[in-house]
Parts: sequence; C-alpha cells; structure tokens
Amino acid sequence: MSAGVFPLAATFVGGYLLGAIPFGLLLTFAAGVGDVRRIGSGNIGATNVLRTGRKDLALATLLLDGGKGAAAVLLARAWGGQAAGLIAGAGAVLGHLFPLWLRFRGGKGVATGLGVLLASAFWAGLAACAVWLATAKLTRISSVAALAAFAAAPLLVWGMTDGQHAVLALFISVIVYFRHKENIRRLLDGTEPYINTRK
Repeated sequence: MSAGVFPLAATFVGGYLLGAIPFGLLLTFAAGVGDVRRIGSGNIGATNVLRTGRKDLALATLLLDGGKGAAAVLLARAWGGQAAGLIAGAGAVLGHLFPLWLRFRGGKGVATGLGVLLASAFWAGLAACAVWLATAKLTRISSVAALAAFAAAPLLVWGMTDGQHAVLALFISVIVYFRHKENIRRLLDGTEPYINTRK
C-alpha cells in the first residue's frame, strides 16, 4: 500500500468507527427507556427515538448523530486535508448505517449525512437542512423530508462547491435512498406514519 493510500484508508476507518457509535440506542438504554430497536420502526435514529415519547432524547440523538458526521469530516480534514475529510465523511455515514457491533443494522443516515454536508459544504448543507425542515413541517412525514433533502443535496452541493464535494453528496443521497426503500414502499401504499406517532 502506498504512503498516500494508507492515510486515506485510515481516515475512512476512523470515520466509520465514529459514525458507528449508536447514540440513539445508548441514550435510550441510559435513560431507562429500553431497547429502541424494539419500539416503532426498530430504527436507532432520532425519529424512532421520538416514538418513545422522550423529545429530549430524540433531540440529543439528532444532534449527536449529526455531530459525529461533522466531527469525522473536520477531524480528518485538519489531519489530512480535503480529500481525507470527504473520505472520512463517507465512512461516518456508512458506519451509522452499517455498524459492526449491531450486526450492520444501523440507522438511515439522515442526521449523520446532513452533519457531513454541513462540515464539508456548509452553505449547501444548510440549504439541505432547510429543505428537510420545510418539508417536515409541510408533510409531517420524516421520510418525505429526508428524501426531499437528499434529492436536493447533490444539486445544492454541485452549485455551491465543486465536483469532489458533489460526488460525496451524491454517494450519501444514494445510500440514504437505499435505506429508505421500505419507507418509499409505505409512502406509495399510503401507510407511512407521521412524525411523533407510534406506528
């Protein structure tokens, strides 16, 4: 392995390990709520944590999941430059979606993906967050908001930054859509639950 490849591989692994921290699961266990994987959709992300009735835990999960994506980018970029930051960001999203210690059954990557976008392309990431918030307020369906935000993200990043950042945004969007395939099916069937319901 060349000297240039090894540091990039290390940043990917570091990003993956950071992204794989299951904050939603840890917070609900610590608060005595139980295993969030046995509640609602079984997901470890903020939307499902909200279904426990604990808005504080859901907000903490949202911030921590977004924060770990941003931290992966910022730490790797400070150590190894822009390319390292982008690779670590991709690793963080994959770590959140497929954490080794949860048998590769993690979250859906929305908060972590937005955290990566905010750290790597701030204004485009902020615009994607605005799309999420506006769509969530309009539809009250978390998955619709996520799909809208990540449909817009590659275009926003392309328009505001450069090709490397746009490739990362497209990669994140593709895997977020992949993880939302069941949500898309329920949306088409008209059975997708609204935000803050226990279905």
